[in-house]
Amino acid sequence: MRNRPRHRQMTGVGSVGPGNASRYADGVSALLRTSLLCGLGIAALVFPLVAMAGLSAKAGFDRIDTLSEEVADTDPPLTSYVYASDGETLISMFYDEFRRPVTLDEVSPVMRQAMVAAEDTRFYDHNGIDYRGIVRAAVANQTSGEVRQGASTITMQYVRGALRLNADSIEEVIDATEQTVSRKLREARLAMALEEQLTKDEILERYLNQAYFGHNAYGIFAASQVYFSKHPSELELDEAALLAGLVQAPSSYDPVTSDQTAALGRRNWVLDRMVQTDYLSRGDASEVRGTPIELDVYNPPNSCIVIDGTSTEFGFFCDIFRRWWREQDAFGETPGDRERELRQGGYTIITSLDPDIQKIANGTVNDAKDQSNPLAHGAVVMEPGTGRIKGLGLNRSFSYDQSDNGPHSNPSIDDRKGNYPNTVNPVLGGGDTGGYQAGSTFKVFTLLAALDEGYPLDYDIDSPHRVTTSFVSATTSCGGRWCPKNGSASMAGNRNMWSGFGMSVNTYFAQLIDRVGADKAVEMAERMGLEWRSEGDAYYASEERRAGWGPFTLGVSDVQPIEMTNVFNTLAGEGQYCEPLPVTRVIDAHGQELNVTEPRCHQEIDEDIARAATDAGRCVTETQREGTDCGPWGTSRNVGEILGRPVAGKSGTTDNNRTSWFLGYTPQLTVGAFMADPDYIHNAVGRGNSSVSKETVGNILKDALEDEPVEDFNAPSNAIQFGD
Repeated sequence: MRNRPRHRQMTGVGSVGPGNASRYADGVSALLRTSLLCGLGIAALVFPLVAMAGLSAKAGFDRIDTLSEEVADTDPPLTSYVYASDGETLISMFYDEFRRPVTLDEVSPVMRQAMVAAEDTRFYDHNGIDYRGIVRAAVANQTSGEVRQGASTITMQYVRGALRLNADSIEEVIDATEQTVSRKLREARLAMALEEQLTKDEILERYLNQAYFGHNAYGIFAASQVYFSKHPSELELDEAALLAGLVQAPSSYDPVTSDQTAALGRRNWVLDRMVQTDYLSRGDASEVRGTPIELDVYNPPNSCIVIDGTSTEFGFFCDIFRRWWREQDAFGETPGDRERELRQGGYTIITSLDPDIQKIANGTVNDAKDQSNPLAHGAVVMEPGTGRIKGLGLNRSFSYDQSDNGPHSNPSIDDRKGNYPNTVNPVLGGGDTGGYQAGSTFKVFTLLAALDEGYPLDYDIDSPHRVTTSFVSATTSCGGRWCPKNGSASMAGNRNMWSGFGMSVNTYFAQLIDRVGADKAVEMAERMGLEWRSEGDAYYASEERRAGWGPFTLGVSDVQPIEMTNVFNTLAGEGQYCEPLPVTRVIDAHGQELNVTEPRCHQEIDEDIARAATDAGRCVTETQREGTDCGPWGTSRNVGEILGRPVAGKSGTTDNNRTSWFLGYTPQLTVGAFMADPDYIHNAVGRGNSSVSKETVGNILKDALEDEPVEDFNAPSNAIQFGD
């Protein structure tokens, strides 16, 4: 049995023990008498049910008693809904069966009547087995020589569905649904037992929530949504009759995929049945019979994908949420168990995604670089102090349909499509996927390691255009030593951490990592959340080799955009490291809020060290404090000009301009933007795109903080600025 909490505590549950055996015998005797009046042939057809009267052994009834309670409290698979932070904007759904439970009061009366008329006209009169219906079906089937009518009541149909849902194996599913006498006997006995436990309305409510209406609609809520895009309380007569008619053969009567002739005939048959059961007048039925079927079809999204193929700006965030869920032990033992729980558990999830910030981020990156471009341009927006992801922008659509994608940019690949404009690759990060070299943004790890080792911000080093370090290199031009140079000759001079970081002086940081120790810088990156995903990175980052990894300071390692954004989000939070978090609330199917969404934060970097790194980062944007020795210019002045408030950050490009990055932050928000070719990383973004990521970050921060007060950063202590 599926081990889920019950939806409600049932009351008035009757026993089905030996003391009630006479009820079964009386009912079956009545059936036998009726059948004998119709002829011995029919009696033979229904005689197996008489066996129930002889199954009054205590063990048998105890088993029925237990099983009927399980059937009464069956929890069918439910749809989980994922919303943005406002609790209203739907991001996606997750389901194996699109189903959402409703109470009977939430179903229009005409829908309840149509279902009873179509499936079980004597539902409110029988005790779970309709003896007259069995005889009527037996006569019809014997007369025709084939099975043309069934005799299953609504209660029996519910029992059959509940046994299938509670099955733990394929064998149990077959046993619950195969056409055998023993299955019918068990089904009938359980139906009678269930009628002792539940009221008629409770059974009807469960049945309406369980029944399959076709077109991936399970239960009356889903059916109302899929066929008419409305709530079941709003269903009108013609709509109710159509839905009630689908249950018998959903595929045959599907009005969406067929020419509607069969569906129309079935709908009108239900109307006639409603007249026969006095739910409807002949005049009202005639009025509806002449109307055509009018649908308003809704294709519910599932697992981050919109079923009808239209694009959604939430797909990549949704995928990051799904990956996060699969990592949480609270939802199951394995990632597969956890995803199954998400697809069947009926959760309501409120994510961290701010709809306004998401619109800003997605619009900004697509305005800067549209989806027809093989270069991916994306941005991540995070909240300091919580790690919550507030927005994601990417010039791609989250879709499996790549039939119209552009050509692959790798010149060695001739016949494969590229991953633009449609892809489901986690371009922004997630899981074990690789990343992109982030260039000079990695100087932040050497900066932090130096501060952590006691070097002050005003620690100056003579930094020529090229410098030879003690790190071994395979090149022979510098005597087997690593000897980087600056991006331009104007960067040379006597530099400190402020000016070296603000001007992104390679030779300053090459010497600084030589003095501090490359192993300290690599360790700092690990403390800030970086993982080594490529074989090359893992090789150089190993304990025995990291001390010789001098080029690490220039960003030769791959990193995911979310991962790198969180590094600078930690600085914005004054050294408080928080795991990237895509949720704010998780509520189960019973309305209980789960304690799994609290920010997971700790003080990883000393507060004063983080403030000092931010002070150097303000030199980059030329929004520094008065009197700070930032040098003649910063590499990203345009970010400060766009934003018009204090902002810190760091830009980064790699050799031959293969990638372009900017990570920027204020006390309220952090934004990381990048540009690269995910299909062919050797494809350069070009110098003409070197400022795009900077402008993207500046514009997102400006628009997202438009109505927020200007907040300044806290200054670092004099000791960490100037030393003892």
